[in-house]
Amino acid sequence: MKRTFFILYIALFSCGYSALAQAPDTLRAKASYSFTHIEDTTQRDKPHEEQMVVLLGRNTSAYLSMDKITQDEQRRKTIEEQIKNSVPGKFEIKVTGSQKRVTGVEIYMFANEKKMVSKQTLINNYLIEEPLPVIDWKISSEFSVISGLKCQKATAHFKGRNYIAWFCQDLPFQSGPWKLSGLPGLIVEAYDTKKEVIFKFDGFEEVKNKAEEQEKEQIINGTVLKLSGLSSEDVLKAPTISLPKDGIKTTKKEFEKLNEAMKKDPTGFINSAMAGSGMVKANSKVNVINRPNKIESNNPIELPETK
Repeated sequence: MKRTFFILYIALFSCGYSALAQAPDTLRAKASYSFTHIEDTTQRDKPHEEQMVVLLGRNTSAYLSMDKITQDEQRRKTIEEQIKNSVPGKFEIKVTGSQKRVTGVEIYMFANEKKMVSKQTLINNYLIEEPLPVIDWKISSEFSVISGLKCQKATAHFKGRNYIAWFCQDLPFQSGPWKLSGLPGLIVEAYDTKKEVIFKFDGFEEVKNKAEEQEKEQIINGTVLKLSGLSSEDVLKAPTISLPKDGIKTTKKEFEKLNEAMKKDPTGFINSAMAGSGMVKANSKVNVINRPNKIESNNPIELPETK
């Protein structure tokens, strides 16, 4: 079983170990949202709820989960403590599954290049490039004030749903939560007409430029520890918006193969992948315990188009 995982991992790993070429864009602001999604229409009283953030640059934006950042930081500290207390040259890491499911994908939008890159993580960072979504917005003459911001209404059909968006021209960013973008101002709030997908505005913060801090590699018991997949907090703190330098270019189909292998045996997959990438030395082991139960969803955020 381990050998199967290792071969699959190497096959995808060799697809292209290089981040998609993209110049960093200075971080200018952050917009926060409360994301609500009714994933199961038979349990409308139990929606998925999550705190999200959009990092905003002149040409680039990045959409990621604040809840995932919190979980990643807690997990990072737990792993570091386990290694610190381990026997030199030999350690066993126990990775506890999250009690709450979070959005794992980070969505990067590059307006000038008209492309979108989804970053997903399974031990390593994988980058999936697609054309930037072109949304046929219909801008109305209706206005509303949201959190003190004068917003204008726009509507569009996108990914199987009819959306209403409120954008603010006083905030000159053609971005918004998730894959919603392309309006002459920041999308402050958005929801589908059935109120099954809602992005509620929580706040806006301008960011002053600051010198980039160089991080030091952490060395514990003579072992260099690379905590791949736990880097969202670094993205949030960085002065620029950019794709990870160690990102591996792949496709949706190839990533799904990797993800299925992970689901079947997370412990075996992680150990094989980490050994293959040189993240840990021999005599080390990772155990995955208490994984959250899979949530049934009959109502994904992206619905098939009906003819």
